Amino acid sequence: MYLWVKAFHLMAIVTWFAAMFYLPRLFVYHAMARDKGDTQAIDYFKVMERKLYRGIMTPSMIAVILLGAWLLWLVPAYLSAGWMHIKLLLVVLLVIYHHLCLIYMKRLTSATCHKSEKFFRFFNEAPVLALIAIIILAIVKPF
Repeated sequence: MYLWVKAFHLMAIVTWFAAMFYLPRLFVYHAMARDKGDTQAIDYFKVMERKLYRGIMTPSMIAVILLGAWLLWLVPAYLSAGWMHIKLLLVVLLVIYHHLCLIYMKRLTSATCHKSEKFFRFFNEAPVLALIAIIILAIVKPF
């Protein structure tokens, strides 16, 4: 059972991260269209952002959390491992990042976000750093 749950957990992780990599990239393009006054492109990005966030990103996050909890239930000894504590902290930070994406999406949609495309380019890099750390922690288990 453990390997099946782990396989589905990994599929959910890949999907969630793909969405977390793509949504802020859409924010970059949305901000660029806003700065150019391209209302047709802005309307297009609003739809793409909403569908990505609600249809892929959020369900994937929920699946990651539920399947991860199931794995911890199957192997409770992981809860005493230092690497798992750090990994879980990173997951909490990713959930916060996920909700920050919602805030920025709503602000871009309502034209109240004044963050630059350059800001969103840097914002887009945060999940990459978390992914690197999580993979190292889960595979190497250094602590």
